Amino acid sequence: MTPNPFGGTLKSIQKSAKLANVLYDVRGPIVDAAKQMEDEGQKIIRLNIGNLAPFGFDAPEEIQQDMIRNLPNSAGYSDSKGIFGARKAVMHYTQEQGVVGVTLEDIYLGNGASELIVMAANALLDNGDELLVPSPDYPLWTAATSLSGGTPVHYRCDENNGWQPDLADMRARITPRTKGIVVINPNNPTGVLYSDELLKGIVDLAREFGLVLLADEVYDKVLYEGVKHTAIASLSTDVLTLTFNSLSKAYRSCGYRAGWMILSGPKHIAKDFIEGLNMLANLKLGSNVPGQWAIQTALGGYQSINDLVKEGGRLRRQRDLAYELITAIPGVTCVKPQAALYMFPRLDPEMYPIADDRQFFMEVLRETRVMLVQGTGFNYPDHQHFRIVFLPHEDDLREAIERIARFLESRRKRPVS
Repeated sequence: MTPNPFGGTLKSIQKSAKLANVLYDVRGPIVDAAKQMEDEGQKIIRLNIGNLAPFGFDAPEEIQQDMIRNLPNSAGYSDSKGIFGARKAVMHYTQEQGVVGVTLEDIYLGNGASELIVMAANALLDNGDELLVPSPDYPLWTAATSLSGGTPVHYRCDENNGWQPDLADMRARITPRTKGIVVINPNNPTGVLYSDELLKGIVDLAREFGLVLLADEVYDKVLYEGVKHTAIASLSTDVLTLTFNSLSKAYRSCGYRAGWMILSGPKHIAKDFIEGLNMLANLKLGSNVPGQWAIQTALGGYQSINDLVKEGGRLRRQRDLAYELITAIPGVTCVKPQAALYMFPRLDPEMYPIADDRQFFMEVLRETRVMLVQGTGFNYPDHQHFRIVFLPHEDDLREAIERIARFLESRRKRPVS
């Protein structure tokens, strides 16, 4: 209690208990420390977040022009599910992926995929319900589950098997309270693309136990070396599937906040759940209208991401360079990413014993001025992993990893206490 000069007593205001299991270290204490260092005039190399624009990955010009032309039509609310043209473009894109039975009414536009993920979790979960989430995960999924009153249950992705999910572990974690399975493919933070065989195994589990599939496919076009992405919703017509995607990554439009959610499968068994989604969509009135205008142009136009990921393309070169440099450091191993913007290296615990990985990577920041995110920030249980974002230009990427290498060399030379 604090004395109140106006009479009475000032009570301390506490955060909600629902935030107890919420973390988002992609923007966390290390980022706060980096900002303070930048305010002091230090230059930080940011390898912590997949924000493309600061590294010169511009949104396609035709997308920008379409938004500009349509600004006069953007002052009012849109339909709560989104404007017709954008939803129709998403419907056609879904059909091209081999997903059947999707209509305009099954498509919801939102302020990025993240808003729609939170909306879906709120509509699906009662207090105490469980959602299977991968470990490591994109931490928004764990946070959205917790904030919805649910319990995130993390299933193992096996580093020794190229970070593919462990189906046996997934099965063992299903209980009567399990409502769904989250599938992040291509994966953030590992950069791994899941095999069709694995995806079919996940669909079979969902079918067997009557679970909803929640598919985060934001990186479905950011693919290297000719690998092909399969939309998990294309593998069944009898499993209710929610697919999430956005313009943020493939179209370098993070700030436009334009994403979509697609319902597919046996919607007749989910009428009450869909009513809940519609209620939540109506509550938010509608998403950012200028960003919605970008969707039709993006999905229907020239796919410029292909130039960036092909051999010789900028993202492909930077992925190859980051992988070559990081795995050249003694005691550092990494599964080579097939997709996305990230890799998830491992530090040998014999060479680098780490008790607190957040503190360890805070030291990395202070000594090298390179910002990374520790593995526990992605709900991974050991302290030996970290995520690298390979978006900076090659010179900066080389400099950043060389600084990390020097830091780790100094750690190897320290006497073990």
